[in-house]
Amino acid sequence: MSSTKMVTYFRVSTDRQGRSGLGLDAQRQAVTTYLGNGQWEVVGEFVEVESGRNNDRPRLADALAICRKKKATLVIAKLDRLSRNLAFTANLMEAGVDFVATDMPHANKTMLQMMAVFAEHEREMISKRTKEALAAAKQRGVKLGSPNPRKGSTIGNAVKSARADQFATNIHPIIGEIQSAGITTLRGIAAALDARGICAPRGGYWKPTSVRRVMLQKSLS
Repeated sequence: MSSTKMVTYFRVSTDRQGRSGLGLDAQRQAVTTYLGNGQWEVVGEFVEVESGRNNDRPRLADALAICRKKKATLVIAKLDRLSRNLAFTANLMEAGVDFVATDMPHANKTMLQMMAVFAEHEREMISKRTKEALAAAKQRGVKLGSPNPRKGSTIGNAVKSARADQFATNIHPIIGEIQSAGITTLRGIAAALDARGICAPRGGYWKPTSVRRVMLQKSLS
């Protein structure tokens, strides 16, 4: 980090989450732990309550404005909270503000752009597969929106299955490349995926078990 002045930015997904502090305390703790006892001056804190698909983030705009004005660095707890949307990431890049993520402190702008492209592609493919799964369920006679728990469960399972399958499809060639480079252990593949800035299926870091599940799903083991 080139600046000793910091602006912290936190994001929660719902109004209820924002009011209750659910998820916010963990983010604050991550930032506090990262900064430690260093000579950092926190010149602003901003909490955004919005959806991950929403590019209109007024609190982030305020945070970036303060960063530019005070020549401060933007500090966030998790990089994936700012990398889900390609258009948003492009706006962040154009802002010309230094940033650091406590979970990936050495990540650079190029890595952030790559993560955004991957996330955008994954979201588009999941949306497509979800629509296909719902259409297939409808053809089988499942009434969409039915209050019947069993039918609702059928639709839910179809959607989850489509999402998991698409995620495995996206990861398949990447794991193949890693294996071709001589990294064949589950732990090694997990570390390689983390190094590329690719989040695990449920977010966060990869574990050997999560790698194995994806590999088995696509018969890569």
